[in-house]
Amino acid sequence: MNRERNSERNLERVGRDGFLCLRFARSGASTILAQSRFSLPLQSLTPLKLDGGASYMMLLNPTGGVLGGDHLVTEIAQEAGTHVCLTTPSATRIYRTAEKPAVLETVIRLGEGATLEYFPDHIIPHVGSALRQSLRIEMARGSRAIVLDSLASGRVAHGERWCFTEIDSRTEVYVCGKPTYINRAKIVPSVKRPDQLGMMEEFDYISCMGLFADGFTSWKEVSAGLNEELKSMPHVHGGTTLVSRGGCVVRFLARSASDMTLANKKLWDAARGLLAGLPAFDHRKY
Repeated sequence: MNRERNSERNLERVGRDGFLCLRFARSGASTILAQSRFSLPLQSLTPLKLDGGASYMMLLNPTGGVLGGDHLVTEIAQEAGTHVCLTTPSATRIYRTAEKPAVLETVIRLGEGATLEYFPDHIIPHVGSALRQSLRIEMARGSRAIVLDSLASGRVAHGERWCFTEIDSRTEVYVCGKPTYINRAKIVPSVKRPDQLGMMEEFDYISCMGLFADGFTSWKEVSAGLNEELKSMPHVHGGTTLVSRGGCVVRFLARSASDMTLANKKLWDAARGLLAGLPAFDHRKY
C-alpha cells in the first residue's frame, strides 16, 4: 500500500483524480479498519461490525456519478484472517463524455485465510458515456472471495437502451500468484448492438458473480446449489460455470433493475452459505 496519488491538477485536463486506500486488520475475533486514506471524489463510510466479527463497509462517490476523464483508483489490503464485506450505497452513474473515457481501477489483496465479499451496485451508463474499468484480486493461501459485477443497458426508465459509446471491463483473479479467472467484456453499441437475437435481446440488465477459494473442493455442490437458486427466480435467465482452477461463476440476465437486485441478494446469501457456511444478513443501505 505504498502508492500515492498526485493531488496536483492539470487545469487543462477534463476530469478528476480520486484515490481510496484501505487496510483491514484483525483485532481479537473482529476485523477492523486499520488505515484509511482518500481523495475526492472517492470516499468510504465508517464500517459496521457484523455478527461473527466481519467488517461491512460502503464505498462512496459523493459527487453522484463518474464523469468522462475521471481516473479513480481504489486499493484495498486485507491482512491475514480478516473478513470484509464491501458494497456501495447505490448504482454508479457514468455520465456523457466528449473526450476521454472514465477510468475506474480497483486492486484488492487478500492475506492468508482472509475472506472478501465485494458487491457494488450496478453501473448505469448514460447516453454518450465511455468507461474503462478493471478489478484485480490477489488471493493468498487459504483465502476466499465472492465478487459481483452488474451492468444496466442505460437509463431504461428514460427509454435509453445501449446508447453509451463504450464500456471496456476487465476482471482478474489470482490465487497464490497463479491466474484463476480472467474475464474481459467490451461493448461498443455503435459497432454491434447487444440487443440482437442471440445476445441480450429484450433483457436490459446483466450480472456476473464469481466465487473463488484456495483449498476448497466442493465446487460441483456449490454450482448445483446456485443453479437451484436461479431456478427459483423465474424473472431472470442464467446459469453457472465451473472454473478450472478452484472457482465458480454465475451469470444471468434480467429485464428490470428490481429483478436483478433481488437475484443478486439471493445469490449472495446462497453463496455465503455454500462457500463459507455463513448465514444471510440484512442488506439494508439506509
